[in-house]
Amino acid sequence: MAGALSKEQRQKRIQDIIARESVSTQGDLVERLRAEGIRVTQATVSRDINELRLVRLPVGKGRHRYALAQTAGHTGAEEELARLFQNFVHDVDRGENMLVIRTAEGHASGVALLLDRVRRDDIVGTIAGEDTIFVVARTTGDAENIMEEFHALMLG
Repeated sequence: MAGALSKEQRQKRIQDIIARESVSTQGDLVERLRAEGIRVTQATVSRDINELRLVRLPVGKGRHRYALAQTAGHTGAEEELARLFQNFVHDVDRGENMLVIRTAEGHASGVALLLDRVRRDDIVGTIAGEDTIFVVARTTGDAENIMEEFHALMLG
């Protein structure tokens, strides 16, 4: 498997690599792909990580590894969301029907993915950056309730 692959093939290789190995940085992932003879830039790997919605999970002693977001079923997503809120969410703020969630750097997309997967009627949608998630609630009342719920998730 040498040279350039299609985006789908490359992303499948990335999923295979992170499933069997502990990869903590984009640079590590680029090296692993290149070791398999796959020519890739770090910018491409960065886009693939975002498209695959990979999350960085803690493995202890301040280290992390990439993993596929766990989204098996509604209940599984809610349990995973609670775990992510306890470990990575620093603050939740609200203005009218909009919420802003502040996370540890690099964890916003994983939290937002799970919020999207839960498919709540009271959440219209989310937008995530590196450490910030913008959540649009359906109503101001919904936003108040969601903020209380998110604060409870943060506390465990």
